[in-house]
Amino acid sequence: MQLAIDRITAVLDSLAEQAKIIDTENQQTKSHYLLKDKDIFSEALFATNSDKIGAYVDEVRGKTIELARLLHSGKKELSQNRLQGIEQQISSIINAIRSNKGLHQEAQYRLTAINARRYKKAAKELFKSSQALYQQLAEHHEFERRLLAMLNEREQLRQSATPAKAKKILDEVLALHQRLGRCRQAISKIEREIEVSEKPR
Repeated sequence: MQLAIDRITAVLDSLAEQAKIIDTENQQTKSHYLLKDKDIFSEALFATNSDKIGAYVDEVRGKTIELARLLHSGKKELSQNRLQGIEQQISSIINAIRSNKGLHQEAQYRLTAINARRYKKAAKELFKSSQALYQQLAEHHEFERRLLAMLNEREQLRQSATPAKAKKILDEVLALHQRLGRCRQAISKIEREIEVSEKPR
């Protein structure tokens, strides 16, 4: 049985080295955030909760130390059960190391799909925003056109009006010019907003 413990210890040393490399690479992979903080194995197999393989290797190390204690205490049946559990856990860790690349490739596909949906949604929102601005611009241009028509009409009336009436019309003309000035300021503002919304990002 001691030979089995020595063999397990050697395997765990090797797995710990591999796990250290893989865990570091995973942390630097963008797609890992989809797997981050999610347990690699079920609670039925490991008591550890982690997205790092190294943490599970540490758990098996602890169980291997317990196995050695059980052996020294002469508890053969318990030792045999513990050994079977350790072998199952080691096999699961080896499989996790082998499937790590594929797992992250799948996560990358999902991440790409998520980003594509976000981009599509953002583009749609931007398009809607741009459409709304063009609608506002068209409305303000129509308002400007009506104000100019009203100004033209008042100017013609003023030319043929009596002095008293002409003064009243002049007040109306000044008020219309103020409204026209505000309208044109709004048009300039909307045009700037459209320019900003359509700039390449």
